[in-house]
Amino acid sequence: MENLLPYTVGELLEVQAKKYPEHEAVVYADRDLRMNYKEFNMLCRKAARGLMKLGVKKGEHIAAWSSNTPEWVVSQFATGKMGAVLVTVNTNYRTTELEYLLKQSDSTTIILMEQYKDASYIDMVYEIVPELKTSEPGQLESSALPYLKNVIVMGEKRFPGTYSWQDILDMADGVTEEELDEQMATLKQSEVINMQYTSGTTGFPKGVMLTHSNIVNNAYNVASAMKLTDQDRLCIPVPFFHCFGCVMGTLACATVGATMVPVQEFSPKAVLETVEKEKCTALHGVPTMFIAELNDPDFEKYDLSSLRTGIMAGSNCPIEVMKAVNEKMGATEITIAYGQTESSPVITQTRTNDPLELRVETVGKALPEVEVKIVKPGTMEEVPRGVQGELCTRGYHVMDGYYKNPDATREGIDTEGWLHTGDLAVMDENGYCRVTGRLKDMIIRGGENIYPREIEEFLYRHPKVLDVQVVGIPDSVYGEEVMAWIILKDGESATSEEIKEYCKGKISRHKIPRYIEFTESYPMTASGKIQKFKLREQAMEAVEELKNV
Repeated sequence: MENLLPYTVGELLEVQAKKYPEHEAVVYADRDLRMNYKEFNMLCRKAARGLMKLGVKKGEHIAAWSSNTPEWVVSQFATGKMGAVLVTVNTNYRTTELEYLLKQSDSTTIILMEQYKDASYIDMVYEIVPELKTSEPGQLESSALPYLKNVIVMGEKRFPGTYSWQDILDMADGVTEEELDEQMATLKQSEVINMQYTSGTTGFPKGVMLTHSNIVNNAYNVASAMKLTDQDRLCIPVPFFHCFGCVMGTLACATVGATMVPVQEFSPKAVLETVEKEKCTALHGVPTMFIAELNDPDFEKYDLSSLRTGIMAGSNCPIEVMKAVNEKMGATEITIAYGQTESSPVITQTRTNDPLELRVETVGKALPEVEVKIVKPGTMEEVPRGVQGELCTRGYHVMDGYYKNPDATREGIDTEGWLHTGDLAVMDENGYCRVTGRLKDMIIRGGENIYPREIEEFLYRHPKVLDVQVVGIPDSVYGEEVMAWIILKDGESATSEEIKEYCKGKISRHKIPRYIEFTESYPMTASGKIQKFKLREQAMEAVEELKNV
């Protein structure tokens, strides 16, 4: 099929290094770090050989926990060459979430940055595995995490029990280029190479297993939809740990020989400076990022005339924002994409020549080689065009399944291979889809998916909490915000600040409820089920009252 590539992640980079050896592959504008495809490929090969020397085997799981660092993107392609599965870790994770991910994923190795913003990653790892401080590098024996052996810290500082990133590169001398080539030749497109964690309605994060074929081909078709070529330079401020960053961003560039221009940590100023300095032709972001860029006090001073295309995704795009991105930023061909991690991630996308209305009122039409149908929820009965139902999809892009969770896999993918997204949508006569709601109660805050049950499970641990229900309420900045309704145990009293303090350092900042209300009961159905939609209505009224005080 002409819309699919026959390569593994590692092979793809080899092909592009031969085709575009002198072409810039990766550029970090803020530190003037530049690598052409030949240099980048050789560095990724070196890291792959270092990991092999470390003893990491094909199929083992390596967690990557950092912002958009050069080491992260090198790790992505290095593991793609030697066959270890890259497990992406959300930069907002704290101890409870990290420990769960490392344990559930059976990761043998973690590559991390020392610190992200005000959070010390190395201290969190020591908290989870205190044995590390007295271990020899590579010899960790942890009762909490029996699989974990290797901790690799980016940068030059040395920490007890860990390797430095340079140590891994130095180890490459112990494995020949021929040995790496032999290893690469054993990899198959159908094998899992990437794992990303997404929470479900059960509240427990699930590891989405993605194959070489899943992500290479989704990246290629996403790049094609926004007309990305080897002449383009894509500014990537969205996080690598999301498919948005590492599939629609870095990998999409690699499929066509374009230049990756990452922004390590998002700020509107950093994005605007990067686009101007590197003459970026494409830009990715969630709507809140574009809003922040457009509202930067110095916006008018930046020359963004090079911009042409890109992707806005993660939540609905207000029409005024899309107009401003077209008119003020000059990205007249910017596209909207929709999907989920389980679909590698993009299912539908608008095209560069679609009129503005289609780019704000719909999420586009199916990518090539992707099937989409709208069904009556709970059935496989297709509904007529224009009628709301659940969006289902089938094709090369559907995940291999959830790691060690066959029951959840069977719930998500039916016997005919259709992935049930849980999203309600309407399809028009031309195949363009409009997402109208969610079967699930997921909250989307600034492009981040938040699952109420996960926060509820965590807050249940508070000694004063008897019951808790979490809902999303509309917010003009982030799209939605988190609100918790809490019933306290008899005789207990608490404040919202006390609950928020309990959350700090244990769950991601964006999951900590912005609003907390204490109540004595929840609205119930006759059969005793909590009516979350009524809670949501009450939440919006309560927040309005707070604003008017």
